[in-house]
Amino acid sequence: MTLLEKVKQNLIVTHNEDDALIEGFITAAISYAEGYQHLGADFYTENTMSPTTEQGVIMLASHFYESRDGSTGGFFNDNVSASEQVWKTVHLLLRMGKEWQV
Repeated sequence: MTLLEKVKQNLIVTHNEDDALIEGFITAAISYAEGYQHLGADFYTENTMSPTTEQGVIMLASHFYESRDGSTGGFFNDNVSASEQVWKTVHLLLRMGKEWQV
């Protein structure tokens, strides 16, 4: 299953009209993961993501899609702290693959 298919499954999106938009959010989420983990740009072009990093990318791309109008978006759209919780969870997942530097 491709990353696009996994994100769409997470979003419960069954149409193809937003595929290009979602692909853009996946690219942004992967770039964020590479930066957060102190990896080089395009690291995941040549290297496999761990399951935890992949889940972080899926969650982040889904969050970008659901919040593309700048709101909290998604299932928890009435909870202003939901967006903050998404970021905390993504960071916990991405921390597993982080290259720690001093």
